[in-house]
Amino acid sequence: MKSKRALIMIATSVLAGLFAVWLAARWIGQMAENTTKIVVAARDVDPGTVLGEGSLQIIAWPSGSVPTGALKDLKKTQGRVASTLIFTGEPILEGKLAREGASGGLSSVLSEGKRAISIQANEIVGVAGYIRPGSRVDIMVNTRDSKDKALSKIVLENILVLATAQDDKRDQTKPKVVTTVTLEVDPHQAEKIDLARSIGTLSMVLRNSLDNAAVQTVGATRDDLMGVAEAAPAPAPVAAAKASQPAAVSKPKSVAKAKSAAAPPPAAVPGESVEIIRGVQKANSNF
Repeated sequence: MKSKRALIMIATSVLAGLFAVWLAARWIGQMAENTTKIVVAARDVDPGTVLGEGSLQIIAWPSGSVPTGALKDLKKTQGRVASTLIFTGEPILEGKLAREGASGGLSSVLSEGKRAISIQANEIVGVAGYIRPGSRVDIMVNTRDSKDKALSKIVLENILVLATAQDDKRDQTKPKVVTTVTLEVDPHQAEKIDLARSIGTLSMVLRNSLDNAAVQTVGATRDDLMGVAEAAPAPAPVAAAKASQPAAVSKPKSVAKAKSAAAPPPAAVPGESVEIIRGVQKANSNF
């Protein structure tokens, strides 16, 4: 009896195992029928990189969640240039690639209508090396205004950093002091930067990459820094003050005549005299 029970238990376990295998195979088959093969990144891909066999692979992706623009042909994807950072296992989308025929490098990652311009940097200008490719910065110039007073002013905001020195890899974890920083700007912004660096000293202000708010400033002067109040306006000239006073009221003619009649005539001032003697006659002559 015991041996029969053991045989029954073994047979039951085998049947249960076979049933589980059948269910798994059926589930896998159904999953395979509901998937689509797409191209994904086999490793991290930096902007400007030409995609090759080592950076791509084909995987099965659930058909109901295939991203819009996902590429499915491995051979057609090879040779294309990544225009943005693509992480391992991320689907290769048309929107993340440069136009067909792009040769790679920094020029292929520029947005349409944009230009690349480089400015000199040091530990201060480059925010101690924390400005890296992918950062967003404001550009500030220190110069003198039309009255020859010191002025510091932000002239451009929210500018994308394409590269630092010859490094365009967007690794934000390692600060690195560099001598040049390359920025992505439009033509008018490029003109502003070129003018600003010819009239003063440029600095960069690191900003939060999610902060897109524009802030209008009037700039900072030496008086703002030292807390000096603006001088009061000079008083008006005396001549102008007199001219602004009302004219004196003329007195009536009758009153003037009365005062002149009442006043006594001025006393005669005695003049000098010369005595002339002619014989026995004497006469006085006044001058």
